[in-house]
Amino acid sequence: MWDDRYAGASYLFGEAPNAFLDREAHRIAPGASVLAVADGEGRNSVFLAGRGHRVTAMDSSRVGLDKARALARRRGVSVDFHEADIADWPWERARYDAVAAIFIQFAPPALRDRIFAGMATTLRPGGLLLVQGYAPRQVEYGTGGPPARENMYTLDLLRRAFAGFEELVASDYDAEIHEGSGHSGRSALIDYVARRPG
Repeated sequence: MWDDRYAGASYLFGEAPNAFLDREAHRIAPGASVLAVADGEGRNSVFLAGRGHRVTAMDSSRVGLDKARALARRRGVSVDFHEADIADWPWERARYDAVAAIFIQFAPPALRDRIFAGMATTLRPGGLLLVQGYAPRQVEYGTGGPPARENMYTLDLLRRAFAGFEELVASDYDAEIHEGSGHSGRSALIDYVARRPG
């Protein structure tokens, strides 16, 4: 499915970084090791590498990753790209200083729970979690994301998934976004930034 969605010459979600990530990236320590989860065509991993971080990006789409590598070459940065099914990703314990997961709402609840547990595991003590996703009312807006309310986020869901983390940003709001053809228009957004204890 994602190979087909990424097959065009243009970038489905644009080449600029996600606005939330751009806004909150200052919180990531200089030169940090960062994991970009399900990063697609690379707009976010390439942005983070451009800020001087050591970035690993994973995605299941070979087509998306080919475009991500091309974007990295054009921007003159290095990213460690991996083609992998997120269900099989090895969440190495305490491996990364930061984890960014931007609009990964292809995951139904059972898989999402495993992904969130993996993200918590792979963060080092004191590591930073950055998550943006859609709230359930996004299904009515129809401006991005799957038509599945159960895949969407609430702040309570994120607080349970990352219990014990120090919450730095927690917002549920509507905004106009324009990130390529894939995300365009009035959107129901959840922003979440939290730090692993330690």
